[in-house]
Amino acid sequence: MSLDFDEASRLAEQIGRSDVDDIAAILAVSNTDLDEALHAVRSEYDTIFTWDYDKGSRPKLNRLYEKAKTSMWNAETDLPWDTEVDQEKLVAEQQLMLGPPLHELVDLSGTPLAHWGEKEWIQLGIEGQNWTLSQFMHGEQGALVCTAKVVESVPWIDAKYYGATQVMDEARHVEVFAKYLDEKLSSHYPINAHLRLLLDDIIADSRWDMTFLGMQIMVEGLALAAFGFMHALTQEPLLKQLLRYVMADEARHVAFGVLALQDFYTELSGSEIRERQEFAYEAAVRMRDRFLQQEVWDRMGVSPKDVLPLTMAAPDRTAFQVMLFSKIVPNLKKLGLLDAGDGWLRQKFTELGAIQFENWADTEEEYAAFQLAKGELTTA
Repeated sequence: MSLDFDEASRLAEQIGRSDVDDIAAILAVSNTDLDEALHAVRSEYDTIFTWDYDKGSRPKLNRLYEKAKTSMWNAETDLPWDTEVDQEKLVAEQQLMLGPPLHELVDLSGTPLAHWGEKEWIQLGIEGQNWTLSQFMHGEQGALVCTAKVVESVPWIDAKYYGATQVMDEARHVEVFAKYLDEKLSSHYPINAHLRLLLDDIIADSRWDMTFLGMQIMVEGLALAAFGFMHALTQEPLLKQLLRYVMADEARHVAFGVLALQDFYTELSGSEIRERQEFAYEAAVRMRDRFLQQEVWDRMGVSPKDVLPLTMAAPDRTAFQVMLFSKIVPNLKKLGLLDAGDGWLRQKFTELGAIQFENWADTEEEYAAFQLAKGELTTA
């Protein structure tokens, strides 16, 4: 699709390139210090106290808070950590379930993958699993930090109460993914550069609603879809149960974002809404870029620029990337961002191939379906 000069310039300013599929520009974003243990992001925002302690003045938020209090689980004791995990066998089974592999879908002649055998394809799957769980872990720490900020900056007591329960949820999620990586898988990966840039932007913004939009709607919405995909795919019982618990929490978190922003956005001007539309689109592109897994190809000894054009063109990759937005698009529509103004954001998600999800249930409507039955936590 051709863009006029102004649109191309605006897109370049938002996401760092005028062509959303520019592989060279995507790969130019990389971690410069892989040994970095601490990462500081400067943020200036108002910490808001409220002396209005009228609990329940926002009934839907209060119901989320009450549900959260009875849905806590213990990462150490509620999961079967004695489960043996054969990662090579697990990856082989998953590859069978996923259908034809890349080398059966795309002509690899003349590429670094042309002479790969079963051993290399299995190792790629292992590295991919290590990478995916590592990014889940890093993303959950981003959610932990962002939600702590939300508790400080949101002005309503019902939102502070619920946000405090989410801080505990996110700490548990970081803990559980770190434990699974350490005890059941074979290696860690550092945070993907595109994910880190997105988290930096969310944390650095001084406006509380931008934290909600970036984390609760975009990052958590994509995570909910990705967890659901992995939960359906994996046959490993510990990981399946772990993901089930995390999904129940995440659905509440996304619903929290929808409830907190829905009324607030009706008060904003057209220019303020457009700014939030652009922020949502930038977040969507950065999240899409991170799933190209360039770090995995580096670890496999293959230059990402030689293989990403092939993987990006593979039908299964395209379908997977689009499905990641299945929990985001309905929520953006519920918030009025999809069609606000001239419908700019609708056009952008149409170009990303994800607009077909707009009429799926938004998370405020469906989060109850994700909640754990009363007996589930006691039968782990």
